[in-house]
Amino acid sequence: MVNYDIVQQMSLSSTEYPDGVNEFEKAGLTMLKSDIVKPFRVAESPVQFECRVNDIISLGNEGGAGNLVICEVLKIHIDEAVLDANGVIDQYKIDLVARCGGNWYSRANAGLFEVEKPISTLGIGVDSIPDFIKNSSVFTGNDIGKLGNIEAIPSEEEITIFVKENFAVKAVLSADDTLKKHELAKEYIENNDVISAWKVLLANK
Repeated sequence: MVNYDIVQQMSLSSTEYPDGVNEFEKAGLTMLKSDIVKPFRVAESPVQFECRVNDIISLGNEGGAGNLVICEVLKIHIDEAVLDANGVIDQYKIDLVARCGGNWYSRANAGLFEVEKPISTLGIGVDSIPDFIKNSSVFTGNDIGKLGNIEAIPSEEEITIFVKENFAVKAVLSADDTLKKHELAKEYIENNDVISAWKVLLANK
């Protein structure tokens, strides 16, 4: 099940990468060995189902028709962190999201929001993000997912121009404070300006 904490990474995994590409690595999600079935589980997911496929029913041949997959649930894994005092799933703690049309999702406890779908572009993937960014305490999994959803990392020339034209960025860089630098990048991410976030993260003084 997908909760809000991993929605950006989940969306990134829908990118049409070539055969043989590990989408766990591209999305920055952790492969967790299952107890009964062969496929791995997503460690970050609050609820995971191990299933046996009983039937696959084609819903047509036209674009977007898809298939209906009927499964038997063999085992369920639930993170105790999303349970209430009575051992029942707390809907506020689990913070699930529902898929709507286009780029739209609905957050169970907060309403509609958008996640840009990586359909027309091929995101670089979380595995292409430098460790100093992935290991930062400032960024959430969703932030990292957004950083991995760009088509190309900005060039040195693009970064240089960006810094020269942005006084606030130059001020942060001159302070030589990694935390402030990452916090500024996070502000750009939260304003859906991921390219500028990358430029801040990769910029030198």
